[in-house]
Amino acid sequence: MLKDLFPKKRKFATISPNQSAKDRVPEGLMNKCKRCGEILLSRELEKNVKTCPHCGYHFSMTAPERIDATLDEGSFVEFDAHLLTGDPLSFPDYPEKVQKAREMSGLDEAILSGYGTIAGYPLYIAVMDFRFIMGSMGSVVGERLARTVERATDDGVPVVIFTVSGGARMQEGIFSLMQMAKVSAALRRHADAGQLYIAVCTNPTTGGVTASFAMQGDLNLAEPGAMIGFAGRRIIESTIRQQLPEEFQTAEFLLEHGMLDEVVHRKDMKPYLATVLSMHSKRGEPNGHRSAF
Repeated sequence: MLKDLFPKKRKFATISPNQSAKDRVPEGLMNKCKRCGEILLSRELEKNVKTCPHCGYHFSMTAPERIDATLDEGSFVEFDAHLLTGDPLSFPDYPEKVQKAREMSGLDEAILSGYGTIAGYPLYIAVMDFRFIMGSMGSVVGERLARTVERATDDGVPVVIFTVSGGARMQEGIFSLMQMAKVSAALRRHADAGQLYIAVCTNPTTGGVTASFAMQGDLNLAEPGAMIGFAGRRIIESTIRQQLPEEFQTAEFLLEHGMLDEVVHRKDMKPYLATVLSMHSKRGEPNGHRSAF
């Protein structure tokens, strides 16, 4: 008989998932690298400043996380938190969108700004956050930036801005676009006063932010692999009717073509900035500039 020629398949008992065991596994325990696919323990990822130890991929960071990773512990003092977004154009559902962004991000706006130190060197700092309506630049973002730069000018200290943005905020129309000129004018006064401005582009930095303060630094830096540009690839290709290089609009591409001064790994960013600040300090010491307080 044919059935005698083939052994019977063994039956294995199935084990049903234990729901109580599943409930005991904490969420956010592991992360998967978007570039190399490696599974990373969250605590190891945090120790590595949210970069993959296998391929160097830079995970996104929130504004509070970046401030903690960049400034001396306990040195940050936030300014202008009282400036809140309105609805100047009565744009449909805009107030609800802003409120949802506040609840999701825990921030009042797409930027944190204030005063702090790096290796003891004083500076004013502004850090954008992509979670808040894609880090878009509205009138409050522009006002906080301008005030940050103006304080740095008045106190005679450098200013550092970390950018991550989808560009100008369409719900505020011309009020949003005006921020490009306002922040640029503040930076010009800062430069005329002989003070240092360091711009650090992170992934992604696009639109009106790229077209203004993100590329106006005395020193223009970026994180590895950051996408930096004005318009999107498809729009540019359809306009010029040419296919762009695969690495187009990456930090490395911009560095090669002279639009950036350096691409700095996140783990090296704090010591890199400390070195630059020490070189700019009047006496090469942390107290080379007078404190803002």
